This record gives sequence, structure tokens and C-alpha cells, in this order.
Amino acid sequence: MNETAQGQLAVPAPERRPRLALAGRLGDREKALRLGGLAVVVAVAAVLDTVRLAQNGYANLFYSAGVRSMLRSLHNFFFVSSDPNGLVTMDKPPLALWMQAASAKVFGFHPLSLLLPNALVGVAVSALLYVIVARRFGTATGLAAGIACAVFPSFVAVSRANGVDTLLILLMLAACGAAIRACESGRWRSLVLAAVFVGLAFNTKTLAAYLVVPGIAFAYAVCGPGSFARRALQLALAGVLAGVVSFAWIAVVEATPASKRPYIGSSTNNSEIGLTFNYNGFGRVEGQEGGPGDTHGRPGARVTKAVELRVDRQRERERHIKQPPPNPRAKALPPAPHKSARDAKPIPFGGPPGPFRLFGVGLGDQGGWLLPLAFFGLLAALLALLLPAERREGTIATGRMAAARVPARARPHEDEPPPAGRRDPRLAATIVLGGWFLVEALVLSASKGIVHPYYASALAPGTGAMAGIGVWAIVDLCRRPAGTGRFLGIAMAALAVGATLTAEIVLMHRYQYLLWFIPVLAVAAIVCLVALTAAALRGRRGPASAIALAAAFGLLIVVPAGYASTTWLAPVQSTFPAAGPKQAAGQGGVGLDPKDQSVNLAILHYVRTHGVTQPYELFTVSAPTAAPMVLLGYKVSNLAGYSGTDPVMDGPQLARLVERGEARYVLLGGEYSSRGGNKATKAVLAACRELAPFEWKTPAVHYTAGLVLFDCGADAAKLAAQP
Repeated sequence: MNETAQGQLAVPAPERRPRLALAGRLGDREKALRLGGLAVVVAVAAVLDTVRLAQNGYANLFYSAGVRSMLRSLHNFFFVSSDPNGLVTMDKPPLALWMQAASAKVFGFHPLSLLLPNALVGVAVSALLYVIVARRFGTATGLAAGIACAVFPSFVAVSRANGVDTLLILLMLAACGAAIRACESGRWRSLVLAAVFVGLAFNTKTLAAYLVVPGIAFAYAVCGPGSFARRALQLALAGVLAGVVSFAWIAVVEATPASKRPYIGSSTNNSEIGLTFNYNGFGRVEGQEGGPGDTHGRPGARVTKAVELRVDRQRERERHIKQPPPNPRAKALPPAPHKSARDAKPIPFGGPPGPFRLFGVGLGDQGGWLLPLAFFGLLAALLALLLPAERREGTIATGRMAAARVPARARPHEDEPPPAGRRDPRLAATIVLGGWFLVEALVLSASKGIVHPYYASALAPGTGAMAGIGVWAIVDLCRRPAGTGRFLGIAMAALAVGATLTAEIVLMHRYQYLLWFIPVLAVAAIVCLVALTAAALRGRRGPASAIALAAAFGLLIVVPAGYASTTWLAPVQSTFPAAGPKQAAGQGGVGLDPKDQSVNLAILHYVRTHGVTQPYELFTVSAPTAAPMVLLGYKVSNLAGYSGTDPVMDGPQLARLVERGEARYVLLGGEYSSRGGNKATKAVLAACRELAPFEWKTPAVHYTAGLVLFDCGADAAKLAAQP
């Protein structure tokens, strides 16, 4: 200790603990810019996700009908029943459906109470991505990342529907944010929070949530503080916690006797474990029944010829029904438009597995627009963070890796150098978000099972993050002193912009979208590249290279943003939400056109006026056929789950319901009826009386929509005798 001039002992100042220099202390100007960037991202996402949202009606009817059924009792709510009578569950875990049910309970059951929560979650995803990226790379980079995510076409489509993917993506991104904080601080609470978010995401869409885990684990193993043994132990304990949270709800369901809960929909063994690892899990990757082109010929999906024959007979009758005479004035009227020439049927699956699947039919227009920019952006970010850099203002050089390039004025203490090497917080963010991007793209490209086009929505945060961070990295490389880094920056810019431009032109030609913009896009992108190259070769450290690349990014974002906005033009398709001016559209409302709705109402009116039973007013084969009737307020259940093949019950079980006066009418045909049904539907064909259409049709109904109504009220004994 030293003696001061006054003779007092000078107590040395306590040693300052090194702090992570992410953005330092933000001044008023920086705070205003940061908040302004957030406002822009939120505004863009909110406009895309909410304009004309109400036109979508109940969107995915299966989920909407399930939510209405869940509101009938706590039993239905907890087990996420798909029907009002708690007979069969939904085929997904409960979290997203609980969110929608809570909204409907508070605000009343109507389309917006189901759709608006998802739209707000979609806005939250873009905002959270902006915050994560801007904190580590600056406002401009965060703005680019957030907007790229907000305009991702497939993500906009699912945010305007009522599926489970939007909440899944938010929870996965929240896990990434917590994991990045854990890499920076090494605190248990951040890693625990990441594990909890992963577990909650699992309770939204099961194993899909774990695609974020490899990037998190690798980033913490490489970038986390402390010894490697400590990091490994922390990761192991976090993994255990994630598993506990993941399987908590499933454990309760599995522990409940089968007689006390609904049948587990879409499973073959009435087990949530089986559903998780088969239909919703590895079956999606390795191939499964119900995948592309698989509706006939596989075990468990044999066509019931009797149903087909009876449905065909009904349709043949409809062809001979005398139609009203044509209006003589009709020829003078212009033909009615066909929903802007949209496709009659949706694209249910992506193309064949392969390295270019994400650019092919089904997936390309939903998510392929910015994928090259994201891929080369990830490479550029790794190069910028791992290559040695010369010392200049605000930059600390390291022997092996580039240090965090934080402006000197932003650091709270000049004697505290920012973390370098593996402790660079931007390296952790790049590994976490880039790892999620790569794993997601690889799984979607290689999966042999069911891969619907809207699955591309999970690429939105990773694509947005890597596109934004890539722009920062390319500019950083181009601004370096003469040497390898500068030429790498020019090369990365050419690859990123050139490949993205090529992908967009191919997709624009394929879908005949904004063809007039192609020359403008190509010429302007080339001009931006030339300007960036010239600025880099001259060694300019000013804003020229950043402006040129920002202009190129702005050009490349125009087409996917416009394509995403086409979701405003028509109601979203019920099962396969997709962006695009020619994609199949839905009907809105309860998902039925006027003719089909008149058939449903005629059947339901007949049932209610001819010995209706409680609690099962009517049985259908599959849940999608029952869903519109449930939304209309009827207590309709399904005999065979979502796809019409689940072994929910057999003939004797149905006979017991009929004997007790709990069931009587069964409606065969409709969605997925050609897949074969189950033992109960076959027993109905063999034992119950088919009602001729004239018995239940009204004069206003001119066709039967291929539906066949059966009365089993007097045939309980015959049903019981069926195998």
C-alpha cells in the first residue's frame, strides 16, 4: 500500500471483473436507433401477419374444432381432445393448443381469438431475433436479420393460421437467446432457461424442438467459460432438465389408464410415446405411411372397396339429378373469376429428398429465396470471426482469432479489452443460430417421410440471422487492410449476392411472379457488387462498401416480401398454409363451400329430428370430416382419428354405445375415407342400415358430397357380432 500526501494509506481499488463488451453503455443516440430499429421490424411483421387476418376464418379446421372441444371440460382441455366427447386426442402436444384455448376462453370462441395469438407470436419471433442480433452485431445487422425473418413467405403463412409451428419457432429462438447468454456469462440460470425453453418447445411439436440442440451444445462447449469438464457437466445437467420438462406432460398421460382418457390420435398403440417417436418423430425422417404418394397399397392403408362402391353410387346418382334450366341471360354475363386463377388443390409434400429440395417445387417458393445469402453469410461470418485481424480503432487483434470489434467509445472501461477468440460473444451467436439453420436445412432436405411445404417456416429465424450477420461479416472483411481478408470479402459478396440472385430469378420464372422486376433486380445487384468491389480494392474504410451491400440486400428482400404479402389475397388453405398468388386457397369460415355446408346441415338436421342420441350425436370416419360440424356447434366425434385409420374402437365397442342409447348414426365417406377405416367402420358397413339420400336430403340439397349416412339404432347385435 502507498502513503498519500496527507499521510493516509491509499487503499487499492478493487479489481474489476472483466465484462463482456457486447454493446457497452448505449448513449441516447444509440438507444434511439436501437428502439427505432425494433419499431421497424415490429411494424413490418405486424403488417404482414395481421392485414385481412379475419378472412381466414377458422383456418385449420382440425385444430379449431379441437380447441372448441377442449373448452367443454378440463378433461378435454388437459388431454387436448379433438372431439367434444373426449374420444380421441389431437396428434400434437398441448402447449400451442392450450394457448389458443386460453385466448378463446378469455375473448370468446371466434376466428380471431384463435388466429391473433399466432400472429402476435409471429411478430414476437422477428422482434426477438432483432434483439438477439442487434445486441451483439449492432442495430443495422439486427434490422437486416429481423426483416429477413419477418418477410420469410412460409413463416408469414403459418403466422396467419392457427397451427403449432409459430409458437414452436418462438420457443426455439428463445432457447437460442438464453443459450447465447449462457455462453457469454457461464451462469447456470441462463443455461437452465435454455433447457426449459427447449422442453416447452418439445411440448409444442415434439422432436422438432430438438433440432436447435446441436448448435446450442456445440456453442457452449466451444465458447462457454470455465474448464471443458465444467462445461460438459453443465451441458449434461441441462440436457437432463430439458428431458424432464419435455416428457412431463407425456408422463402424466401415459400414467393415466386408457379408459380414463381419450385414445391417442394418430398412434397405432394408444401411446403418446409411440406417437412422439413414430408418427411425429423418426417416421418423418425415415419414411412413414401417409408420406408423399402413399395413400394406397401399404399395410394399414388398404382401400375399403365397399365404401368406395357406395360413394361412387352416390356420385352416380348425383350426375343424373335434374338440374335447373339455365338462365337465358347468363351468356351475356361475364364468367365468374376463379379466385385469381389459384390452384384447385394444395401441394401437400416437398419434392424428393436431395441437396436441392429446398429450392424445388413445394418448398422453394416458401423458403428458398434467401437461403444462398444465409449460407454464404454463415461462411463469411465464420471467416470474419476466426481470421486474424489487424489492430485499428475499436479493434483488438488476436494471435489466432479475430476479437470482438466493438467501438472504443462503447466500452465502459478502456482498460477492459473485449473478449477475444472463443469467448467472442458474436462467435457464440453465430454458432447457435447458424447451427440451427444448418441442422434444420439438412433435416428438411434429407427426410423421407412427411415433409409439408409449411415446414420451411422453421428456417425463418436461422435464415434471417445468417443473412443479416453475413452482410456485417462481408463488410468487415472488405474493410480490412490489403491481404487475404479483403479478397475473401469480395469473393463472399459475389457468391452470396450472385447465388441469391440466381435462386430468386429461377423461382420467379417457375411461379411467374414479378417477371418485370427481373431485369431491374439483376442490373441493380450487379451495380451494387461492382461498387462494393471498387470500394474494397481501393482500401476505403468509409461507408461505401456497407452502403453497396445494404442496397443489394434491400433489393434481394423485395421479392420474398412481395411473395409473403400474397397471403392477404385469399383465405389461407386449411391444412397446408402457403404463400403465393397461385397457391390453393381456403373457404374461410368453417371451411366449407355453400354446397358442402348445405349437405352437412341437412344431415345434422335429420339426425337431430330422428332420434338423436347423447353424447354422440353423429360419428364420422375421420376428424377432418367432423371438424366443420363441431364448429357449427354439434357434438360429432370420429371413429378413426385424423387420418381415418386409427384403431379407436371396433364393432363390439360401438355396439355397446348403441345399446346404451349413446350413439346411433354413423357417416361414412368424406376426408381420408379411402384409406380403409378401422374395424368399427367395417362393422358399420356390414351391420347397419344405409339411409337413402332422399330420406335426409332437403329440396335445397342437390348432391350428397360422397357422404353415406347409416342408422345403427336397431343393429347393436349385428355390430357386436362383427370382428
